[in-house]
Amino acid sequence: MALKLVSCIGNKDLCRKFKKLYIKSFPAEERAPYLLLLNRAKKGKADMFAAMNGDEFMGILYMLSDEKIAYIFYLAVSEEKRGKGIGGEIISAMKDYYKGKRIFLARERIEKSSPNFSERIKRREFYIRNGFIDYPDRFIREGIVVYAFMGIGGAVSAEEYDILIKNWIGKFLTITVRLEIIENDTEEYNEDI
Repeated sequence: MALKLVSCIGNKDLCRKFKKLYIKSFPAEERAPYLLLLNRAKKGKADMFAAMNGDEFMGILYMLSDEKIAYIFYLAVSEEKRGKGIGGEIISAMKDYYKGKRIFLARERIEKSSPNFSERIKRREFYIRNGFIDYPDRFIREGIVVYAFMGIGGAVSAEEYDILIKNWIGKFLTITVRLEIIENDTEEYNEDI
């Protein structure tokens, strides 16, 4: 398969498909407002991709990056395409696109009390199969949700994350929305793995 990452900016059909999959794939408490995503991508502050196999829409990828790091903000595969290796193909295309950068992501923490415990285990295993490693001493807080930190190519410091997020969201919103890396030396955020 020749999967390609195609920018959604300037393509209303791809933007519509991105939005539909985005809303369906992520719970409300984990979603930034779609118009904010679109606005920041239009201003060159993020990359908003449709994963395409020719003319066929396969999934979405939303990335923040600078000269050293790249953050997988959102990644989702179309429901009817799941379980067919598409997610791995998106990761592979993303690694090529951001070659030479440390790539990281925030994923749901694995907690036995979670209603989707087995899904969380599968997501973690997917990222491990695709070259990511856990950084058990780091967590990412976005709003009220605390996520586990995974990456490729080395850890990202709290300062690097802060600079990346402030560039994306702007100074005003960083005052009103809590986004940070927590360097954890306690058991407060440990996972059940």
